[in-house]
Amino acid sequence: MPKRSDLEHKALQFIANTSDKGVLQSDLWRKLDASSREGSRISIKLENKGLIRRQRELFEGRWTYRLFPKRKPASINSIIDCPCLTCSESIRCGAYGAMSPNDCERLTEWLIHLTREEGEEQGDS
Repeated sequence: MPKRSDLEHKALQFIANTSDKGVLQSDLWRKLDASSREGSRISIKLENKGLIRRQRELFEGRWTYRLFPKRKPASINSIIDCPCLTCSESIRCGAYGAMSPNDCERLTEWLIHLTREEGEEQGDS
């Protein structure tokens, strides 16, 4: 039988890679080949650590929990449009350079745009 910490790690990885719909706790334990008792303990532990969010749900006439990651894994898509990647001034840019990210108008506009998009996505949920 795998160690609990191994199952915690596998569970967290699986939850983190689910879509925004999350995963049912019962489906997760079947996937990990763990008992429901062990699964419940692990999900509670991950929730107490602040790594996942559990939401109670009635599924096919039974109460269960849907598990959501608190943080999503990083992907290249999160920075693909960053103006710094194609900026002709990147060599001169830095904390002590002739240009600074703190004063970059293109970077500021991009960050504002991202913030607005994220706010709109959370408003849809």
